[in-house]
Amino acid sequence: MIDKKNNKFAEKHQGKAQINNIIKNEILKQNKDGELPCLIAFQIANSLQVAPSEVGRTVDLLNFRLTKCQLGLYGYKPQKKIVKAKEPEGQNLKKAIQGSLVEERLSCINAWEIAFRFNVHKMIVSSTCEAMNIKIIKCQLGAF
Repeated sequence: MIDKKNNKFAEKHQGKAQINNIIKNEILKQNKDGELPCLIAFQIANSLQVAPSEVGRTVDLLNFRLTKCQLGLYGYKPQKKIVKAKEPEGQNLKKAIQGSLVEERLSCINAWEIAFRFNVHKMIVSSTCEAMNIKIIKCQLGAF
């Protein structure tokens, strides 16, 4: 199950992390060809009542690939990133993003919170960030 020839994902944990077998079993049930979409990773975290970062770490330790970021930032073929810069229709979204910046960057969780608050798709927030030249950081799953 674990890909020994491409262990770059597990290496970022420097051998310090242990695999949670309950999370591992769910990932093994729901992955497709060693890939797990962001949405499914969050569903696993929700169902097992664990932090998304624990699921992400287990995906890494299995040397599986996280795909289809809900913000459109990674995991799409062939271009990897699918989010495109787009100005929002109103200024409120931009103001909310600017108000949530830390060192001129927006965390993934804050992007999600803004999307929820404005009742818009998460990619609306990330596309607005792209238009504003704001980098989204601290993936909740640990992908970036």
